[in-house]
Amino acid sequence: MKLSQYLLALLCPIILLSSCKKDADETTPDSKSSFTLEFEHQVNGSALNLNTTTYKNAKGEDFKINVFKYYVSNVKLSKADGTNYLIPESYFLIDESKPATKLITVSDVPTGDYTKIEYTIGVDYARNFAGAQTGALDPVNGMFWTWNSGYIFVKLEGTSPQSTAANQSLTFHIGGVVDPNNTIRTYSTEINTANPLRIRTDSKPDMHFIVNAASLFTGTTDVSFATLNFTMGGANSVVIANNYAKGLFRLDHIHN
Repeated sequence: MKLSQYLLALLCPIILLSSCKKDADETTPDSKSSFTLEFEHQVNGSALNLNTTTYKNAKGEDFKINVFKYYVSNVKLSKADGTNYLIPESYFLIDESKPATKLITVSDVPTGDYTKIEYTIGVDYARNFAGAQTGALDPVNGMFWTWNSGYIFVKLEGTSPQSTAANQSLTFHIGGVVDPNNTIRTYSTEINTANPLRIRTDSKPDMHFIVNAASLFTGTTDVSFATLNFTMGGANSVVIANNYAKGLFRLDHIHN
């Protein structure tokens, strides 16, 4: 019995020291790891189903969605002490028709506890005039206006019985970076300090966002498809951008 107690007393400090060293290694200044951004598309709380499900806008008008995709870029993480980390070359195109795009892995992020995330809804001013690019910004993705240099930040297409356009179509291609029709918007949210985004070398946390496609049609201005059913930049795109700036994204939870 005494021998067991002696061995336990001898081992405890070693175990404690090992645990402390492990935790320290996970958050050293030079250590890096990864996390994921997960986007779940909904329409006012209901799952987004392309081409099939009928939804209602704030005016009570029926509509279906055939296309829904958007850019998230310039992702920035912040710690409680005010230090920031801007993820380099963070340009992501999320497309409901391509499920893999709704789960994004972000690598080489300095370890630590982050209490805020911020990103651009769309593409920054400089990249709108940088010519042909690759990856998510490749024009082949159908999010670039070749006739009017610049990116489409958010694209929603569908139909509504109330639409006066041909074939009752809905066409909302939101973009433009020049005042007074600048539609670049920013999303930011504080993260609960009791459960921050914990970047560690031995874990890959997941940030789960709810994305409400119906926010394009309400927020600042309730849209009626009888009067607004088509926009490709310009003043009407500003109306839509001001709407979704208030409600497109919501951080639902974090899996650390």
